[in-house]
Parts: sequence; C-alpha cells; structure tokens
Amino acid sequence: KRRSESDSLHFAYMHLIPESGEISMPGTVRNRLTAGVERAPQRAMLRAIGLTDEDHERPIIGIANTWVEAQPCNYHLREVAQKVKEGVRDAGGTPLEFNTIAVNDAIGMGHEGMKAVLISREVIADSIELGAVGYQFDALVTIGGCDKTQPACVMAMARTNLPSIYLYGGSIPPGEWNGKRVTIQDVFEGAGAVSRGTMTAEQLHELECVACPTYGACGGMFTANTMSSAIEALGLTVPNCAAPIAPSELRMQKAYESGRAVMKILETNTRPRDILTREAFENAIAVVAAMGGSTNAVLHMLAIAFEAGVKLDIDDIERMGSKVPELADLKPAGKYVMSDVDVVGGVPVVMKLLLDAGLIHPDTRTVTGETMAERLETTTYPANQDVIHTLASPVRKIGGFAVMRGNLAPEGAVLKVTGASRNTHRGPAKVFDKEEDAFHAIMEKKIVPGDVVVVRYEGPKGGPGMREMLVVTAAIVGQGFKDSVALITDGRFSGASHGLMIGHVSPEAAVGGPLALLRDGDIVNVDVEKRSLNVKLSDAELATRKAAWRAPVPRYTHGVFAKYAKLVTSASK
Repeated sequence: KRRSESDSLHFAYMHLIPESGEISMPGTVRNRLTAGVERAPQRAMLRAIGLTDEDHERPIIGIANTWVEAQPCNYHLREVAQKVKEGVRDAGGTPLEFNTIAVNDAIGMGHEGMKAVLISREVIADSIELGAVGYQFDALVTIGGCDKTQPACVMAMARTNLPSIYLYGGSIPPGEWNGKRVTIQDVFEGAGAVSRGTMTAEQLHELECVACPTYGACGGMFTANTMSSAIEALGLTVPNCAAPIAPSELRMQKAYESGRAVMKILETNTRPRDILTREAFENAIAVVAAMGGSTNAVLHMLAIAFEAGVKLDIDDIERMGSKVPELADLKPAGKYVMSDVDVVGGVPVVMKLLLDAGLIHPDTRTVTGETMAERLETTTYPANQDVIHTLASPVRKIGGFAVMRGNLAPEGAVLKVTGASRNTHRGPAKVFDKEEDAFHAIMEKKIVPGDVVVVRYEGPKGGPGMREMLVVTAAIVGQGFKDSVALITDGRFSGASHGLMIGHVSPEAAVGGPLALLRDGDIVNVDVEKRSLNVKLSDAELATRKAAWRAPVPRYTHGVFAKYAKLVTSASK
C-alpha cells in the first residue's frame, strides 16, 4: 500500500508487525518465555531469582516501571509496583518488573536538561518495547507518573499491542503558604515576582520549602494530570485511575486492581489497538478540553495515535476540543488542583457530564471489558461544590486549543484557549535565539508591555528536544505582564504556563521556518478568534530574508541529541 513520505520511517518498523497487529513472537500464546522443553535454559536462569515450577506455569506479566529516585513524581513507584505485582499473583500470574529512565520536567526547566525531557519519551517507549520483546512477556502493566513517562507507556503499549493496562502513580497534594494553597507553579512565578520587587528572596525561600510537601506528580492541571485524564478517557486504565493522589490508600488500591485486571485482559485477549480507536481519541480530546489541559497533550495525542495507526492531526484536535466547554476550575488558570477533583469523584464526573451532553462516544471499549457508557452508568454529579461545573454554568464556554496559522506559522502553532486572557495582541518583536537569553532579558526588565517575546531555535530539531518555557512564561506572569506581553516560540510550554503563549510554531526556525526570519521591531499580529499569527512583512521581504538565511551549526553532533535532531519530524506531526 502507498504510504506518505512522512510515514515511511514508521512503516519501515511496522513491517515487523503482521496485519493482526501484534509483534511476531515465537512460542505459545501463553508462557512464551517458560513453556516447553526448549525453554529449559530460560527456566534455569529464572530459578536464580527465585521462580519455581508453579511460577513458570503461570503467564509471565511484565511490569514496566518508570521509577527514578531523582524524580519526585515517580519516587514512590517502587511501592506502587509491589501492589501491582500482588494483584497479578493473586489473579494467577507471575509478575516480573523492569525499569526505564525518567526525566523530571520541573527539575529540567530553564537549563540544558530540558532538552532531554521530550527525547526521554521516545527512549522510555523504546525501552518498554525492548523489554517486552526481549523477555517475551505475555502481557504488560505500564506505570507512569511525570509528564513524558505517561504517553511513553501508552505509545509502547500501542506499538507492541500486547494485552496491557496503564497505571498512573498519582499527583501531589498542594502545599500551604501564608494561608493559601500553593504548587510548583507559584515557585516558578515567584522568581519573576522577586525581580519585580513584589516578593523578597526570603519569602520565595519560604514558598520553595512548602510548595511540594510530598511525592507525586505536579498537582494542577499541568501535563501529568492532563495525560492521566486523557489516558483514562481513552479507556486504558481501571475506572477512576487519574484523580486519587499519590500518597493515599486509594492509589494503592488502584495499583492492586490494575494487577488483577491485566490477567482478565490477557484472558480475553484484549489489545491496546482494540481500545485505541478514532472515537476513543475524540473522547480523550474532549476530556482534555473540559479540564483545561496542557498544550503538551497535542504532541502526545498525535504520537499515541501514530503508534496505534489512527489518523489524527492538529486540526482534528482543535475541532474536537472547540466543541467542549471548560468544566473543571483547575490551576494554572483556575483555583483547584487534582486532589480536589479526587474529593468530588474524579475524572468520571467530567466524563459523565460530557456523555450526557452527547460530547463523548458512549460505545468505546475499555480494557476492563465494559463500554464507556457502562463504566459511567453509576456516576453522579456531586452537589455543593464548584470544582467541576455543569455545562449550563461552565468555567469558560470554550475549552481546548487554538491552532494558529499565518505567515509566521504555515504548518500551524498551538495556543491553550483557556490559558489566554485576551484574544488579540499587536506589538514589536523582541527576538531571542535561545530560552536563557529571553529569561535574562525579562529578569533585567528589558521587556515592556506590548512586546512580543520570540524564542526560536528551540524546536524539535533546533533545540534539539523542544524545551518547555515555564521559566520564561512564569517570569512574564510574575512581573505582572500576563495581560500585556505575548510569547511565541517553536518550543513548547509547561502545563503550568498561562497567558497569551503560542508554541509549537511550525515549520521551526532550525529548518528555515518564518520564525528564523524575524528581527527586533517587526510588528507581530495575533488574533485568536481568527486563528491568525502574522508578521507585518510582505512576501517579497520574507523571501529576501529567506534567501540570506543560513542554517545554524547543529548544537550536538554526536550521541542521543544528534540522533534525535536527525530523525524528528515537525511539531505539527
């Protein structure tokens, strides 16, 4: 069959997968690793770690864990995995845990380390795939926590198409400072407030010490909770998996349930691609829009759909999301955090509201066997709370993302509608070739109301790795410029970013996209309602500048960063 050029790399790999969808693995349907005379050497090796004849006779279940000690979002996942394994054993399986790397977004923010974060998504997905094939597991439980570990787990599930279930590690409860609840978002914005003089360094230190009171993913509707909600809406988890906080008995209960559930999934031979239909993606996009989710969801949903063989593009995401009002009043732009969603019933409450309004598909399948409508049948709307609003009284009438186009973004750029406080902006560009230069300019008060801060050469290839800009966006907000300064970049944003922040500009500067042609003082026009992003320059002037443009020397010429820069496609894909 003909394939587009952009799909050629994917299908060069996909020739290893037959039309049935799963990776071709030798052996029987069950116990591929341990059954039969020919597997005596494998059994001998596994006896060294304590496995018995009884263990060898049971299905072997891979527990793909993203635990990392340096990663507070995933710090507790060793204990979570133990509960998963307990559930697997009680349901008749033999669990074997294996690990991946994980890179923390907040810790990586604002320096070279952020270039590793998006790249880590691919490495995690690759390592789970390699573990699944190398150990010939009969089924998988994948466990994620921080932002990129979650889509990576699901990408690997879709790629291998083994009977699988996903488990989220849960989020952190909020801290408290000066009588108000705080998150890591407040600490990032505090740096800008110190430079403005509205907060002292001592106050910032006090805030720093209480903002993250324990382990778990960042508590607002940032990328981690956005993706946990989306994956639950896709149908790949046990019910109400996204909302329970990390340090809770309910979180451990969900871990045990997931371990038991995977054995049923194996028994029914339910595969991830049975669940990951076009309609399931539409459900997930609706939930992300209703919860005011992170723009990173655009990248991750495209990547998961690609692995699942489902046709999805950025215009689909905007079209689906624009039908849905924002129902959850959550940070970064709102009042509450994920622990509050947990208290009022979790993501199923949002999904039931959308289901009753005809905004999600009722008949999509879930890994636990029921349809989405059946799963939500007993969910009721909780009274006397304002965490989750009804459709009759939404937080905002429109949720989702705006895909912007124009002479600055021919392939598109992405804005989170719910994070923007205004619809238009016109002003002079202040152009920076890397994130650090933009941050220093903001902290040195070189940015003034009306400016358009442009950060380029931070795209997938140019970074490489498409860094998040939370230190820049938080500094803008912390200095009081949320409503008067726009930011445009070929990089991306943290889920904690809010304001008129437009990212994913494509084509990126490193491949000669229009962003590379901007100069200080060029007048940039943003119109959210018209979905337009333009610079006030003629086509002739842009062509002249393009003829004179020279690609920058690659920042990396060897190793994983160079390999990623060579292989990665546009952010629009």
